[in-house]
Parts: sequence; structure tokens; C-alpha cells
Amino acid sequence: MKRVCVFCGSNPGLNPAYANAARALGRAIAGRGLGLVYGGGHVGLMGIVADAAMREGAEVIGIIPETLMRREVGHGAITDLRVVSTMHERKAMMADLSDGFVVLPGGIGTLEEAVEAFTWTQLGIHDKGLVFLDTAGYWKRLGAVFDHMVTEGFLHEKHRALATLAATPEDALDALAGFTPVTVEKWAEKTQR
Repeated sequence: MKRVCVFCGSNPGLNPAYANAARALGRAIAGRGLGLVYGGGHVGLMGIVADAAMREGAEVIGIIPETLMRREVGHGAITDLRVVSTMHERKAMMADLSDGFVVLPGGIGTLEEAVEAFTWTQLGIHDKGLVFLDTAGYWKRLGAVFDHMVTEGFLHEKHRALATLAATPEDALDALAGFTPVTVEKWAEKTQR
């Protein structure tokens, strides 16, 4: 593993634990000699994780669409800021440049990025791990939704294991380092009416 992609909010959230987790994750990424790939913003948790990683000497690559350059205040001080045309380009480039994903707290955009990465692993488009950093229980309910999908027959149990929750940045990075993709011959049940 060379680079970790971090999905996170462009706001800091209300609980100071979220910013603390972003700082700790940035430091942990750098401490392992890894690079950070993220959404390119200078605000919210995005800026916090990038600044923390840079302070500790990590390579930081940000990818931001032109339309968000002003809203998310593109981070001009990072190692490499890439401006792309669309959100689709952003997500594809983030996935291409990274070897796994950690998800900090965030909003709908963060959730959408994470679920797409989860889907790509499930479908075999890539073989990269996905770990939700469950700071202050932020992602606990989402984990329950994934479990419900398994119970109701919409998500294979082996695929459910592709998206894990971790309590600390170190646990999240350990989970990525130990990630093994699964192969499920019949990932969707076909039933007759």
C-alpha cells in the first residue's frame, strides 16, 4: 500500500472528536510512510486531514472539480492539487491513485463516494479495502443498514465484510493493510416469480 484515499466532510461537524480524528488519521498516514489522496479542499475535515499529513511529511494529492474550487477552497499548499472537470473524474482519479479508502465523518457527498467505492469492490472493478472510521459512533447506524441489507437478501454476507468499521486511525490503516478481496461466484440471487 502506497497511498490511502480519505473521504470526509468539507465541514468540521459539530463534535470536536471529528476534527481530532482527522488530525490523527493524517498523522497516522504519514507515520506509516503513506501518501494521502483526498478531495482537494482546504476547509472542514478535508483541510484538517491534509494539513496534518503534510506537517508530518506525507505526500498529499488533492483532486477537486472546477465547480468546487471556490466552495471548498482548493488547498494550494499541498504537494499536488489536480483540478478536474467533473465529480466523476474526481472519484475515478481518487480511486486510481490510491490503494484503499478510509471514510471519516461527512455528509451526503462523503457517503456517496464511500458507497461507490464499496460497489466497485463488490463488482470486482477494483480490489481495494474500505474502512469507515467510526469516530464517536458516527457510522454505526450505516453499519446496521449494511447488516439489514444482508438480512433482507440484497447484500451477500461475504460482500458485507468488504466495508468495515474501525475505532481508531491505526485500526483503520491496519484493516486496509490486511484487506483481502473476496470472490463470490453467485453474488446476486436470481429468483423466479
